[in-house]
Amino acid sequence: MYGDDETIRDILTGTGDTWAVVGLSNNEERAAYRVAVKLRRIGKRVVPVHPKAEAVEGEQGYASLAEIPFPVDVVNVFVNSELAGDVADQAVALGAKAVWFQIGVTDEAAYDRTRAAGLRMVMDRSAGREITRLELL
Repeated sequence: MYGDDETIRDILTGTGDTWAVVGLSNNEERAAYRVAVKLRRIGKRVVPVHPKAEAVEGEQGYASLAEIPFPVDVVNVFVNSELAGDVADQAVALGAKAVWFQIGVTDEAAYDRTRAAGLRMVMDRSAGREITRLELL
């Protein structure tokens, strides 16, 4: 796992309130949806990024990070590991402050690139579980 408690807590509480969740749709059975609910409960604005660009819980969706017309603080990634590195690179280009790869999403080269670009990063951990574990609710 990549990301110590200090980094995790800082991203969840101090890095900013706008989170783009890549892979978020209206499917309530998916982990991305459940994590988005927890993020909202701790005061985050959750912006869905999904090829369908559908709105989720009243928040306009976008087909890609590049289409979001306002600053994003954290990019939370729920895509296959093969695609995650490209998403991390897009997050750097977007000017995000942090990237979070969910459980099962790993790309060590992307982790290194993202950190080298000055962003904070967590990899292979669930933001939802960390919110609960760190008692942020």
